[in-house]
Amino acid sequence: MSSRGNVRTALTYGAVGATQASDLMTYPPEGFTPSESRARIGHGDARFETAVTQTLSWQIQERSGVRVHVDDQPDDDEVRYNPVTFDEHGVPVAPASIGAPKVERFAPDGTPLLTAGTTATLTMHAFGQTVHAPVRVVSIIDEPDRKGFAYGTLDGHPLSGEESFVVERTPDGSVWLQLRQFSQPASRKWRFVEPLLRRQQRVMAEKYLAALRGD
Repeated sequence: MSSRGNVRTALTYGAVGATQASDLMTYPPEGFTPSESRARIGHGDARFETAVTQTLSWQIQERSGVRVHVDDQPDDDEVRYNPVTFDEHGVPVAPASIGAPKVERFAPDGTPLLTAGTTATLTMHAFGQTVHAPVRVVSIIDEPDRKGFAYGTLDGHPLSGEESFVVERTPDGSVWLQLRQFSQPASRKWRFVEPLLRRQQRVMAEKYLAALRGD
């Protein structure tokens, strides 16, 4: 789908890829607060593959009470910008570049999986009101035992920064969901209520980590 005239296209932070860079998560730029949490969600290859499909189809957010509206996806023939990417140790594995056309991806059961460049509006209830949080998927993590995605904030989001959701498979067969957050309040208005923002962020992190448990 496409609604380019209405999509707020500019990311509101500069450290794209921060959630996959250990140096930025450990020593963030001034004003940014990083956090990381993990939860065990099962065991075995089948559980890993199912959790990956759930993660890459917005089910973590939707199961947590967040309504996801996809505003825009790159056209199949659109050339996309690829941000610098990092491995788990924060070492760049690929420089920023102009990429190849998007390749549509589907799960084995035909479920469409989100792709880099997709923009969406997340709607949730917080602070006694309905909050709309525009985001763009900035990277897809696609390693043999680590798969997921990260989105960055767009204009209108209460926070400025990045959030990633990665399913991990450890050598003993355990399956984990890793959540990383890297953000600061998006404006002076939101800085005045930063303690409330951080509390809400922790509440949502707990919901996200619980979203895939028990499947």
